[in-house]
Amino acid sequence: MVRVIAHRGARSLAPENTLIAAKIAYETGADLWETDITATCDGHLVLFHDETLLRCTNATTKFPSRSSYLVRDFCLEDIQSLDAGSYFIDTDPFLQILAGNVTKDALLSFKKQIIPTLEQGLLFTKKMNWKVNLELKSYSMENNDTYIPDQTLERIYRTGIPLNRVAISSFNHDWLERVMIKEPKIEIQALVGENDTDPLDFKDYVFPVYNVNADLIDPEKIGHLKAKGKKINLFTINDPKTFLRFVTLGVDGIFTDFPQLFAEKS
Repeated sequence: MVRVIAHRGARSLAPENTLIAAKIAYETGADLWETDITATCDGHLVLFHDETLLRCTNATTKFPSRSSYLVRDFCLEDIQSLDAGSYFIDTDPFLQILAGNVTKDALLSFKKQIIPTLEQGLLFTKKMNWKVNLELKSYSMENNDTYIPDQTLERIYRTGIPLNRVAISSFNHDWLERVMIKEPKIEIQALVGENDTDPLDFKDYVFPVYNVNADLIDPEKIGHLKAKGKKINLFTINDPKTFLRFVTLGVDGIFTDFPQLFAEKS
């Protein structure tokens, strides 16, 4: 069975990385959801993908005089005062509102969405008896800083979510090695292929799972990884024909913005 991984939640149907996007992804039957972790200026971990607040919030309207809109320059109180859902209504990023695939009640609920903390995301996942992939972002710290991986583990322990219901991923492989040493019971997934033009580099193949850019991988590389006993998840696939092709090639999981299309097909 190929795992359907809801990329930032069901982000084609709801504002990405919000709890409503996670809830909708759960309701589609996705095997787990993926979300991103970054830090605020006062040390809280929040679920947000971009380095800045510009694309997915009303930060410029709410705080018009700020000189910076980097997430790391905002405190949690200010972060959670933002509207993190109306942009979806205004931009319809995947044209699913236009297609009639988002209900009016859902649209109304988007205006109330905030940027969740990591604790809120973990507690939701625990409540639903579900699974989550936490991608650690390196925006707010130097690559050799250990704050985000260490604090991620601390919050996992604090919420009491079962460790087998959490995976941790990152392009920062030093962080992943640190997490593997500190908590071997959590599955580690190394992201590879951040740049669409650079060749894939798996280095010394130390990780049990590789999350790979689907545009860069081919059947030979899939076979090579499988021969080494590695699991393979691919990002990000929204096309049904591409999905089925990679299922046939034996990958283990697929990140998608459209879990509603694939959850029942895995």
